[in-house]
Amino acid sequence: MPDSQPILLQVERLQVKYGNSQALWDVSLTALSGGITCIIGANGAGKTTTLNAIAGVLPVQSGKIIFAGDDITCLSARQRVQRRISLVPEGRQLWPGMSVEENLLMGCFLPQLRSRAQTNLARIYDLFPRLKERRGQLAGTLSGGEQQMCAIGRGLMSDPQLLMLDEPSLGLAPKLVQEIFQLIVDIAKQGVTILLVGQNVNYTLQIAHQAYVMELGKITLSGPGEMLLKNDHVRRAYLGIAESPGSAENPA
Repeated sequence: MPDSQPILLQVERLQVKYGNSQALWDVSLTALSGGITCIIGANGAGKTTTLNAIAGVLPVQSGKIIFAGDDITCLSARQRVQRRISLVPEGRQLWPGMSVEENLLMGCFLPQLRSRAQTNLARIYDLFPRLKERRGQLAGTLSGGEQQMCAIGRGLMSDPQLLMLDEPSLGLAPKLVQEIFQLIVDIAKQGVTILLVGQNVNYTLQIAHQAYVMELGKITLSGPGEMLLKNDHVRRAYLGIAESPGSAENPA
């Protein structure tokens, strides 16, 4: 992906607290328009907190969130959806007693989106033919992979410029993990900017144009995904690969 692409999202020195506990410390990152940006790190590092702060689900203590050139730090979560920011949360969070199609249509809950609901639905079914086959089936009866497709499809129903995905491969079989990551690549090729938190570090870094390592609420490394795949700290800490003889740490 060319570096000349404009910056769609810029997070500047973000700090977030849970009560008296500091969760994020001066987190800064950027996401280029149409690219795939990822955040990796151990459980509890602050990755989900970062996505929730960008989505407006959590208030920020200080810092700025700039989206498409506008400061959205003080906007509500609803206003951010109106700005075409969509979050697919960890754990899918579908309505199990509702059909696949009903779950998808919940992604068009804002009044200004309802007129495009059927057009967007057709686009989702083109992207996920399996969902079209199961559109009348209860979401709670889908396989794990199908539920993840439904959650991503629901996130796309709002026609987002920025789609944030929190652990989309969590709990899936290896074959389905590969399928989900290929779908993410396909979505980005359609011009949707992706901000991805990935448990599967190997796959995540393979598809990421830009990657950030988060540890204890701070960004500790950043660079192209392919560069971080070769970084010895990342290989030791997240891939379980010992440092190769004579190798040197890649710079942040």
